[in-house]
Amino acid sequence: MDKKFKEIALKNSDTIVHMWLKEVDSLKEGNYTATISDELFESTNREFVNVIFASIQGQGSTNTLENFSEKLINLGWPLSYITDGLQVFRRVTVEYILSQSEQVDSDYISRVLQSVDMWVEPIIRQLVNEYSGSWEHIVSLQRVALQELSAPLIPVMDNITVMPLIGTIDTERAKLIMENLLEGVIKHNADVVLIDITGVPVVDTMVAHHIIQAAEAVRLIGSTCILVGIRPEIAQTIVNLGIDLGKFPTKSSLKKGFKKALEMTDRKIEDINTKDAEIETILNSLTGE
Repeated sequence: MDKKFKEIALKNSDTIVHMWLKEVDSLKEGNYTATISDELFESTNREFVNVIFASIQGQGSTNTLENFSEKLINLGWPLSYITDGLQVFRRVTVEYILSQSEQVDSDYISRVLQSVDMWVEPIIRQLVNEYSGSWEHIVSLQRVALQELSAPLIPVMDNITVMPLIGTIDTERAKLIMENLLEGVIKHNADVVLIDITGVPVVDTMVAHHIIQAAEAVRLIGSTCILVGIRPEIAQTIVNLGIDLGKFPTKSSLKKGFKKALEMTDRKIEDINTKDAEIETILNSLTGE
């Protein structure tokens, strides 16, 4: 009997597709797809229904379902688009098959429902699994990217690196800061690391503790941390909390910290104008002018 119902559905697929598109289109105005262009909505719906019929015919591959799920994620469409679309397909297909029979009783209706469910349920499972898997993969990649951006270590000169911190620092981020610092110091052969907290809104006991731990870990591998970007209100908070930052240098700005880093690596910033004036004086003395 299931074979008979499947033949009816496949033979009249154009009619069922038309019914399905009409119902799905009626959902557009009041849900998440209201802002989507009509052209994109229609093309995606047709691709969706083609995926459904390919699966019913047994021609749908895992790659097809995976590609369609990935397309929805890239479009930013929610999972409910899949579930709503398949529920509509189930309903219109059942209605059409029942309309093609002269005699319909409860047993016949039950067999039709069971057959259509057998077609639709595997598609729901596969699409939902593919959608969820692709979404988790994208979220995982985004999380890694955000983590890398949340504690970057930037080499600015030989043996000098800067770690600009922006936003709040919690335990998880503090762990990432520690890992990036230690790996970066070794990778870039840094003698001095400037930790810039200009963008950190609040420095409390926990934040200060994490920074001190990171600076101490860097010291143990032979480098020095300079804490820069200490605003007056942050300095006052640190004093009021009794936090001891005396173990490593601190500066109010990145510019001052960078000058200190140059001194610690036996370098300094030369004033070119002054140097030119000195050269001119020497030349004048030699020429007797």
